[in-house]
Amino acid sequence: MIRVAVCGSCGKMGQEVVKAVSEDKTLELVAKIDICGGNDIFESIKEALKEIKIDVLIDFTQPKSIFENAKYCINNGIRPVIGTTGLSDEQVEELKSLSKEKGVSCLIAPNFTTGAVLMMMFAKEAAKFFDNAEIIELHHNQKKDAPSGTAIKTAQLMGGKCENKSFVTGNCEETELIEGSRGGVSYNDIHIHSVRMPGYIASQEVIFGASGQILKIRHDSMDRTCYMRGVVMAIKHVMNNNDFVYGLENIL
Repeated sequence: MIRVAVCGSCGKMGQEVVKAVSEDKTLELVAKIDICGGNDIFESIKEALKEIKIDVLIDFTQPKSIFENAKYCINNGIRPVIGTTGLSDEQVEELKSLSKEKGVSCLIAPNFTTGAVLMMMFAKEAAKFFDNAEIIELHHNQKKDAPSGTAIKTAQLMGGKCENKSFVTGNCEETELIEGSRGGVSYNDIHIHSVRMPGYIASQEVIFGASGQILKIRHDSMDRTCYMRGVVMAIKHVMNNNDFVYGLENIL
């Protein structure tokens, strides 16, 4: 049995993770961790570790806490699976170095849905054939970071496939009458537009354009249960491997 702790267990995603772990016969839920506290909830990873052994910790908390949480886990032999987005490129590289130094597996996934991962992989391939592209990501209005980790990862994959390529080829010189109208400019000049609105869970559309044609690749999450298959897959991967993984596509 893999001994699993869930950090952020009181949140909507955390509650789904608790349920998924509890229902898998190869996993054992040994700790729920959240600042909300409660009779069966630890308020910190450190507090939980004083009383129980943890093999894998799933983190669905807040952008401001994930980096320190992950470092604490790796330094204490706990394998972190990080689903919270908001880590900078520099923080990801630091966690990668620490993971390798300590020989403790770590997996960071901007998105755990197989459909979203396929959307990113399709966008990566399409990027070879188009010189213009933009990303629109839409999330619920309680999401604190923008753009989403999925959008950032998608832009990284698209740009990495086409090094030194600009995805605003042929665009005229632009003037924003309202700052930010054209979105944030990311890797290889890919513009990312973030929408925050009640009613959404998570959606993303990648738009490619060329003379006479438009290609759209879109994924919509309609329910948080769609993430759980990927979460369970990630738990089992970090338990059976000593590597650092950024992106669920690397273990599919």
